[in-house]
Parts: sequence; C-alpha cells; structure tokens
Amino acid sequence: MTRWLVSVCRRAWRQLTSMRTALVLLFLLAVAAIPGSVLPQRNVSPEQVRQYLRDNPDWGPTLDRFFFFDVYASPWFSAIYLLLFTSLVGCLVPRFRAHFVAMVRKPPPAPARFARLPASALDLPAAPASSVLSVLRRRRFRTVVRTSGDVTEISAEKGYLKETGNLVFHFALLSLLIGVAYGSWFGWHGNRLLIQGQDFAFCNTLLNYDEHALGAQVGEGDLPRFCVRMDKFAATYLDNGQPVTYKADVTVTERGRSSKHVLQVNDPLRLSGANVSLLGHGYAPRLRYTDKYGKSHEQVAAFLPKDGMLTSDGVATFPDVNLNPSTGTRDEKAQIGFSGVYLPTLPSDPSVASSAFPAENDPRLMLQAYRGVLGFDAGAPLSVYTLDQRQIDAKRLSPFGDPIMLKPGDKGTLPDGTTVEFLGTEQWISISIRHDPGQPIVLGGAAALLLGLLGSLTGKRRRVFFRITPTGMSAGGLPRGDYPGFAEEFASIVAAVTPAATVPDQVAQTDADVKEVV
Repeated sequence: MTRWLVSVCRRAWRQLTSMRTALVLLFLLAVAAIPGSVLPQRNVSPEQVRQYLRDNPDWGPTLDRFFFFDVYASPWFSAIYLLLFTSLVGCLVPRFRAHFVAMVRKPPPAPARFARLPASALDLPAAPASSVLSVLRRRRFRTVVRTSGDVTEISAEKGYLKETGNLVFHFALLSLLIGVAYGSWFGWHGNRLLIQGQDFAFCNTLLNYDEHALGAQVGEGDLPRFCVRMDKFAATYLDNGQPVTYKADVTVTERGRSSKHVLQVNDPLRLSGANVSLLGHGYAPRLRYTDKYGKSHEQVAAFLPKDGMLTSDGVATFPDVNLNPSTGTRDEKAQIGFSGVYLPTLPSDPSVASSAFPAENDPRLMLQAYRGVLGFDAGAPLSVYTLDQRQIDAKRLSPFGDPIMLKPGDKGTLPDGTTVEFLGTEQWISISIRHDPGQPIVLGGAAALLLGLLGSLTGKRRRVFFRITPTGMSAGGLPRGDYPGFAEEFASIVAAVTPAATVPDQVAQTDADVKEVV
C-alpha cells in the first residue's frame, strides 16, 4: 500500500511539474482573472459592488457567494496561483541543476566518425593544435584538448546562452508571481477626493479615505503618517476641450515638517512609505442655504464629472436646518437637499444641459430642491454624491419647487421663503495613495524576462571537433537544435584554421544519424 501511494505521488508530482501543466495553469490563471476585470471588486470600489448587487438581485448574490467580487482573494484563484507557483519551482529547479552541471562539465570527446555529423570537413592539411585553439577561443568556444599517442583531439562547445536565457525567462516569470503575491500581502492603497483649501486637508488614516484596501498582513497602524493639502490647481485645455496639463500645488506635512510640491498626471509624489498620484479633477460648488429662522448654513459639495467637458452632477444636503431658536426643536421632516448639475461653460442652447468647455468661462449651476427626510438616520450606508432613492420612492423626500439656474453670486428663493445662494466653486482633485513593496520585484522580473527571452531567441548551442594526426586533420560540427546558419559558421571556422585549404562540401545526415552520434 505504501509503495503504491509513493508511486501515485511521484506520478502526480511529475505531472504537476511538467511544462505542459505549467502552461495550462498559466492559461487558467488568465481566464480566472477575467471576472476581476469585468466585474467591480470590493477592494477597489465597494460602492460599485453594492450598486451592482442592488441592480441584479437575482444572480448578483450567487456571484458574490462564489467570490466573483473578490476574485484575487478567492480560494479558487489562490489555488490556481499556488499550483502554478509550485509547478514552476518543481520544473525549474531540476532544469537549473542540469544546466549548471552541463556548463561546468568539459565538452565531450570527439565522435569516431566525423562524416556522420551534420557538418564535416575531412582530409584537411594538418594545423598546429595551438592555432586551432586560438581560433576557437577567439570565437568564445569552451575547449578541451585530449591527446592519445600521435593523435590530438580538440572538443569545443558554445551557445549556453540559449538555455540560460530560457531559465532566466522562467525564473523571471516566477519572480513576477512572487512580486505580485508579496505586494498583495504587504501593500495597500486608497483613493481620496481632495478639495482645495486649508479646511479640506487629508491625513493618512483609514477613516479619511473614500475607498481603501489593505493587504492581508497590513493593519491601520502600519500606514505612514503624513497629511496633504491642495493649495492651488491649474489646468490648460486645447480649443476642443482636451486637457493638456493638470497641475496641483500641494503642501505635505511629514514628521512635523511641511514642504511644497507640485503634483501632475504621471508624475507621482514619492513619500516615505507611499506614492501619491493625481487621477482627476472637478469642481465643488459652494452653497449657502438660509432657513426660515434666518440662520445660514454653508456647504462645499464635490460634483462628479460625467463627460469630457466636466459637466458635473452631485448633491448638497442640509440636514440640520430649521432649528427653532425659542424651543430648541428641529423639524426632522423639513430637511433640505439639492440635486444639481454644474456647467463650467454655459452652451449656446441651455436645454442641452451639457457644458461647452471644461474651463469656467461662463458657469451655471442648475439645482432641484428636495424637502423631507434625507435618510441619514436610517442606519444604511449612503452616497455623498446622490440623494437616497429609497426615501424618494417612499415619498419621504419630495421635490420642493421648480428647478433653478444660478450664476456665481445669484440667490434663489424656495416656496417657503428660504433661500439658496451660489457663492462660487472650489477646485478638487482625486488622488490615489499607494504602497506596493512588490513593485521593485515585479520591475526586476519584467526586465529579466525580456533579457531572458532575448537570450533564448538569439542563443544557438553547437559543438565543433577537430582531430589532428601526423598526416592531416579532420573536423566535424554538431548544432544542438535548430540553427540554419551553422553550416556557414562551421565553414568559416575551418577556413580560419586552414586558410590555404579548400573546405569540402558539408555533409548532411539524417536525424537518426545525429541521435546516434549524440
């Protein structure tokens, strides 16, 4: 029984570590990653996952049960990843050992009959062994000389670059897997929308992120401590509205010291323990709402762009309005929210409701007021960019008055006499803060992969033999693989050794003959 079990395990290990199995597992890993590219992922955008589940109540929970919204942390993806890693290690270690032995081993003795080699030159005039060795060593052949009586044999070998490159390529692929896994375990990232001004500075804690994801071995205490404040933002555009530059002046406070930096697209800010990248830009209208008791409430609400011209929509909510100063009570059913669309440049036809240009040349803010219960006390997570549709569907939150359009400085009046004033806008940027300790490993692996591939494609392993006797000399050559140009190289070597001699035609042999010689 034990012998049978050992035999089964040995066959299974041999099958797992074969190159065919590694290729199949690599293909399966690519297929398994497809849902992670098509479906929203919790570690990237939990809000999109919740919205997807709300929009697909029938089969969304089934996908969630099988980890389709956490693909890269799922058991089945991890199993394929681990099997591929094991297969590569089991395949490469024996190959590396065999290749190392072949590199340190001397070239084999010359075969008895050169005429049966794919390339041969017989009945050549004798040349000194030293001159033959000199020619071969100039061409970077590894050589060994064997002498038996009056016969001197020279064996030379070259082209280990091919197998070396092949091994480097596969070990680089293995390092890519290690780098990705290491970055997944010990890396983290988060996204944050940062509005211009001192009051909106961001400090690196989990509570301050809009979205975040931590590696399996990372806790909140592992995050580096720093704060980022956007002081100014500038953008330039072509006449068609295409952005040319995005540039944000930021102040970074790290270890008690503040420093000024410029943040641009594709030019991240590199801090100790994290990189800060600029992702996008938009506008945040500043509104002042005055309730029926005459108390003013201000809010800056970031509106999200929905097209290339920065036509943006969003909401501004005022849940703490209408506090009766005499009684100290608040009418919770008289909360106010505004759903709006911001146009940086008003088009010639306002009914289009789309900005004509992304810069603020002629800005307008279209607002629709809602009155009722905003839903902040319901206990369910709410988006800060939309009103709670459940409250609207239940008619606990209803439109209040007609839509109004405001320019900066304009004031609109609602049916109950309260007012809303559009004070202007602030700039905002979206930033990505990321730490990936596996990135240097992945970068080095990618560079090694290209170098290994280049060596594997250009290297050609071959052997050349010479036999020198008192009456003459003969030569033979053997390519170890597909090498169409070997005949020309062999002829040039023989010509260099015997420049005054005529090199006989090459003798081609069958595959069976070559295998017999090898």
